[in-house]
Amino acid sequence: MLAYRHAFHAGNHADVLKHLTLVQVLQHLNQKEKGYRVIDTHAGAGAYALGGRQAQLHREFDSGIARLWGRGDLPRAVQAYVDQVRAFNDGPELRQYPGSPELARRLLRPQDQLRLFELHATDHGQLAGRMRGDARVEVRPADGFTVLKSQLPPPTRRGLLLIDPPYEIKTDYPRVLAALREALTRFAECTVLIWLPQLQLLEAARLPQRLKAAATGVAPKGWLLARLSVQHPRARGFGMLGSLVFVANPPHTLAPALRQALPWLAATLAEDEQAAGWACETSA
Repeated sequence: MLAYRHAFHAGNHADVLKHLTLVQVLQHLNQKEKGYRVIDTHAGAGAYALGGRQAQLHREFDSGIARLWGRGDLPRAVQAYVDQVRAFNDGPELRQYPGSPELARRLLRPQDQLRLFELHATDHGQLAGRMRGDARVEVRPADGFTVLKSQLPPPTRRGLLLIDPPYEIKTDYPRVLAALREALTRFAECTVLIWLPQLQLLEAARLPQRLKAAATGVAPKGWLLARLSVQHPRARGFGMLGSLVFVANPPHTLAPALRQALPWLAATLAEDEQAAGWACETSA
């Protein structure tokens, strides 16, 4: 259960989709002065050295963020995401990759809060050390699925819940669905961002439809489901073909941004032309 380490996958195509979406949502939240709370249920180590042993083992970032790094023709939403990664590197070389906690922290304002949960002892230690001294941030060694009662709703009634488990065990799928239902029951206006792997598994295929059903009629601003496919089933068998993001109560700016960015990303990140695919569906 605690074997997963995101350092092996940092900056890959799935991170591109997830973090591009995260940046878009946070930038939209920043348009209003009132503070908000970000809750990250599976925070990881917070940031990753791309020259380290784990990232170098499969070099998944080569087919993700590295393909975007030197481009001058990035769509607006892709550019906003790459700008954050570039600022984190503080120079022209791609040496490290910010995870969701660092991307969120960089976009927080003084009135905002960040609540990070991570069970893996090593990753929690690295995350806590990285965030130490920032009064806006709390880091706890806890199962993020179990903390929603204490975190929702936030005092300001503005919030983003990021749910991104490793899906290493099949029970993650029903727990994600249960977490969405609990979040919307406790705080119907909460923006909930869920990352999902695109796999040839029954649980993975069913979850998007179940998330849509759970949010329909409950989330006041509806839902959005976006997919970025980069591998053809013939090449990967039962491996990850791409990934999806599901957003309950998405900002009205998100669908137009993704519909502009996803065709470009599919063509840029896909392993072959037949593998390139994308979709962006909304409840509206």
